[in-house]
Amino acid sequence: MTEAFSPETLAGYAARVPELAESGVAGALRLGGLTNLNYLIVSSGQRYVMRVPGDGTERYIDRRVEAIAARSASAAGVNVDIVFFDESDGLMVTRFVDGSTTMSPAGFAADTGALKRAAAVLHRLHTTAEQFANDFQVFPTLEEYKSLLIAKGFVFPDGWAEAEAIGASTQAALEANPVALVPAHCDPLCENFIDTGDRMFLIDFEYSGNYDPMWDLGDFSVEGSFTAEQDAALLRAYFGGEPPASQVGRMTAHKALCDLFWAAWSWLQHVNGNPVDDFLVYGTGRYERCMRLMKSEGFPGHIASIAT
Repeated sequence: MTEAFSPETLAGYAARVPELAESGVAGALRLGGLTNLNYLIVSSGQRYVMRVPGDGTERYIDRRVEAIAARSASAAGVNVDIVFFDESDGLMVTRFVDGSTTMSPAGFAADTGALKRAAAVLHRLHTTAEQFANDFQVFPTLEEYKSLLIAKGFVFPDGWAEAEAIGASTQAALEANPVALVPAHCDPLCENFIDTGDRMFLIDFEYSGNYDPMWDLGDFSVEGSFTAEQDAALLRAYFGGEPPASQVGRMTAHKALCDLFWAAWSWLQHVNGNPVDDFLVYGTGRYERCMRLMKSEGFPGHIASIAT
């Protein structure tokens, strides 16, 4: 899945892209990525990013749905410009953003301004992008992941049944107090934010869908290992002032649920042999963090506040 391509193979992919086909690839640099292969491509003096989907991703990512979301986000000024997207297999080429930095948890910890710019781009996505083609389905997808794991013989850690039960009751509280579903990224890793210092972009819409906007804030907080102070700054920037208690409760609920969700996703990467990371350890760490939050003293109060 993660083997680097030969120049000949990269040239073959470039030949499928009208903007690259005539001039070809003058240079290529391998970039990061957990499930896909990404390259910084130079062609005719211009720089692009080529994303080649990883093996097996077609089993759980609908590339047609992703294309609709990615283009919607680009039109809203949230995503980078898309040059080419092949919905048959997900080959995508975007324009490289000059002068940009790929963000990280450390980057957000060091720059409050970047955190505010991230809040602004999430708010822009949620309020201005055209509706996506799909709704993000946490528990149906979690059940799908669980079934795939069981079929592979995966042994869930102790306490998994309890985590599922608390997760179900948390989801029930959210559904009893519904909010309008908006275009949401749903996988806001810090590394999916690209910052110029003046403007933030949000990339990679593989898992996106219409959903509760507080999922994005909760997941972003978890991915960035944010402190309580960072959470407060993120919420104030997003809402333009002190956030409603019900929205803080929703964000906290989604912090727990996203760890439960991505733990199962990580274990699926493990059983499928993805060698990029130790996904067994990574998923178990997320699961344990989920349980710590669900069993924390303040968690029930946050869930109760959702109804206020």
